[in-house]
Amino acid sequence: MTGSISRRHLLGLTAAATGFALLPFARALASPEAVADEIATFAEGQTPQSGKVRLLISDRVENGSAVPVTIEVDSAMEGDDRVESVMLLGEGNPNPVVATFHFSALSGSAVVSTRVRLAASQKVVAVARMADGSVWRADRDVDVAIGGCVT
Repeated sequence: MTGSISRRHLLGLTAAATGFALLPFARALASPEAVADEIATFAEGQTPQSGKVRLLISDRVENGSAVPVTIEVDSAMEGDDRVESVMLLGEGNPNPVVATFHFSALSGSAVVSTRVRLAASQKVVAVARMADGSVWRADRDVDVAIGGCVT
């Protein structure tokens, strides 16, 4: 043996070293249990019901870097029929809570539009907590062609 290294062996070592160097930066995606825990904490012991919340987001997006999303909650925004908070979650993101929005009687309506990052194809969930203590939710499966959360 002459002490030289084959090109194939060198490429293998380079790939392994690169993977090892990036290991501290890799983050696991949220588990369904983590999402359920976040919802349970937000819901303060109430079971979220279907209805009242509309989650407007495309079923398929080309790029997860800036996905437009609108959340609408049917509410008179007065008395017990007032939205206190809305939480938006992405089940496939490293941190499942994407955003939390707070409302008051002065908000006028419970509608919010924003852009979010989605790491991969996943279920997106919106949960609304009302002044009367009830909790409502909506979810959509979103197919993401190119992930937006680079770790």
